Amino acid sequence: MAELLSVQVQIPINNNSDGGTSETKRLISDDGNKNSYSHLNRHKPVDIRFSNLSYIVKHGHGSKGNKTILKNISGKFMPGELTAIMGPSGAGKSSLMNILAGYRTKNVSGQLLVRNRERDLRSFRKMSCYIMQDDELLPHLTVEEAMMCSANLKLDERLEAQDKRDVVAEILDTLGLNEAKKTRTSNLSGGQRKRLSIALELVNNPPVMFFDEPTSGLDSASCYQCLSLLKKLAAGGRTIICTIHQPSAKLFEMFDHLYLLVEGQCIYRGTIPALLPYFESQGLVCPNYHNPADYVMEVAAGEMGDEKVRQLIGALNDGKCDPFQEKFERKRMSTRSNTPSVQSYDEESGGSNMSMTRSSKMVAYSGAGTTGRGGGATGGVGGMDSVSAGGGDNTSLHYTDRFNYSNGVTATAPTSNGLGGTLGRLNGACFPLYRNNNQEADSLEDFPADQDCHSFNTSCLTQFRVLFIRTFMSIVRDATLTRLRLVSHLTVGILIGLLYLGIGNEASKVFNNAGCIFFCMLFLMFSALMPTVLTFPIEMSVFVREHLNYWYSLKAYYLAKTMADMPFQIIFSLVYGSIVYWMTSQPNDFMRFFMFLTLSTQTSLVAQSLGLLIGAATSLQVAVFLGPVTGIPILLFSGFFVNFDTIPPYLQWLSYISYIRYAFEGSLQALYGLDRGSLDCDQNHCNIKLGTDVLREMDVEGARFHIDFIILCAFFVVLRIGCYLVLRWRVKAQR
Repeated sequence: MAELLSVQVQIPINNNSDGGTSETKRLISDDGNKNSYSHLNRHKPVDIRFSNLSYIVKHGHGSKGNKTILKNISGKFMPGELTAIMGPSGAGKSSLMNILAGYRTKNVSGQLLVRNRERDLRSFRKMSCYIMQDDELLPHLTVEEAMMCSANLKLDERLEAQDKRDVVAEILDTLGLNEAKKTRTSNLSGGQRKRLSIALELVNNPPVMFFDEPTSGLDSASCYQCLSLLKKLAAGGRTIICTIHQPSAKLFEMFDHLYLLVEGQCIYRGTIPALLPYFESQGLVCPNYHNPADYVMEVAAGEMGDEKVRQLIGALNDGKCDPFQEKFERKRMSTRSNTPSVQSYDEESGGSNMSMTRSSKMVAYSGAGTTGRGGGATGGVGGMDSVSAGGGDNTSLHYTDRFNYSNGVTATAPTSNGLGGTLGRLNGACFPLYRNNNQEADSLEDFPADQDCHSFNTSCLTQFRVLFIRTFMSIVRDATLTRLRLVSHLTVGILIGLLYLGIGNEASKVFNNAGCIFFCMLFLMFSALMPTVLTFPIEMSVFVREHLNYWYSLKAYYLAKTMADMPFQIIFSLVYGSIVYWMTSQPNDFMRFFMFLTLSTQTSLVAQSLGLLIGAATSLQVAVFLGPVTGIPILLFSGFFVNFDTIPPYLQWLSYISYIRYAFEGSLQALYGLDRGSLDCDQNHCNIKLGTDVLREMDVEGARFHIDFIILCAFFVVLRIGCYLVLRWRVKAQR
């Protein structure tokens, strides 16, 4: 007989400046209609347990340079709870989050269990998401377009497009983003950006969600809205874990569970109501009218003395914290009709009264407690406290979430007319823990762990198509960069054409014409190199978040990202090359014209590939510097400034890796080779009249056009493959 856990939560709403706006009411209200988040989907709850977890980073050379970030810490995070990881700077909060989320795997020791089983990293990443502190979004997409990209990538591709649109529409409506769905993400407010970051990951309804400083950079109203939303997500049976630095008293009261770190060691793990009583048992009494969050942070920072910190570490290691928690909870359960008060500072009243209270958990058991299949007890999973904040008009909203634990493992959220309508109907596809609407996934093995595209919900082709369209739209809408590139190619092309106007067939100006050809290749190199140097550094954070949250594979992203810009680069190169060719009166021969444009385009694509490689391998600051610097040896050994036979033998190898050399050689072959006749001579005597004389004078007589073209193609392929391998290495280095 399954036990029924009924949880009643009271969330404060008022009309003052504390964040209790009408938008907040709409976001967190649960009236059984579409604004309820607790019934997004039925899913199996996920608990995370870790023991003796340690993390060491290299801080120099040799073992003496190692630094221990986490020191044999243990704990558990349960579904239905909003957990805060707190601690001073350098305590190891982010390291613990990264390890739990699977972002850090090297130099980590200890045991990490998911549903009482050893965590399989790839499978776990498919059932979890990590929302970072900085809300990195693609600036040129609207809210609706960003959500549809997420839906097309994260939901089963066999779903109808209308079903995906329904899911997106209802999530946006629930999170209060419906009015901004046509707004570009670059124009959103801080609170809207945070909610959109959450909405993007809610599309496939992950049971585990990690948040790094979710309230960072938000005002008090937006902070309250954000944590209210996280509270509601936890009420739906999800495991919500977030790091937070120093919340206000009101925000601190909203958390169900606290994990407090000091220098990589835990000094408290348990519920918020038991925090101050436990500290009192250790001789640390929080002053009246003092924010409990501030007080525990002061203790953790050593302001009460380092011996107190060591005392708390020793008490937890001696097993005093967990028995105290159990005793405290039993006492609360026996007196649940009362409402014990937690002393805290009331921000609305300026500290004049103690108005923030936390009521007892309203828990009703029907039958004896059960135990999960993995042996872990499930009592209390999903429990949430009734929270009331004083001030304002004391208006409150109540909602009740019920979880039906069949054999202690299955959470069934209530259904209603809101998101449950669409997502409930699309149960198996929207949340892959279900094979269908009636059959649950029993283990992590239901998530494929192989690394190819088929381990995602969509195929490689679908991923490529969605990402290609997204990237193409971003390029088109980036008016500044796209228009600037087009205008620069037109302007410089006309300028070069006017400077070298009509010299292409004059024998007395063959060296000027060679300079014109060389400058064409130089401009194509830098105009393609510099914009693409910034491609990956600017978007790396977005890519890492989406890839590690299992949106798409690396190869699909790389192909889409690099191929979406190729049409623009080809068109710009053709426009520039055509202007220069005809204005400078090069041979009126279509074959020569085609050969010149082919090498011009290929040169720009090789330079673009080099820019992508530099950007993928370095940071933004290094890439901006390194891009132009790499052009110096490429130009110096191209054969224009110094003939090949005059280059010292120990430096001649550099001429073979200068792709401008092959572009310059091939262009000269296209214009002066192929048995070109005599050039026009408007003087009494011209030393160079034949095309072969020009090639001999420029020391490229032995060059062959097709060889130069093949070598440029080889440069293109090698650089593209190298860029992919570097990106793959950087993704692995993230862990």
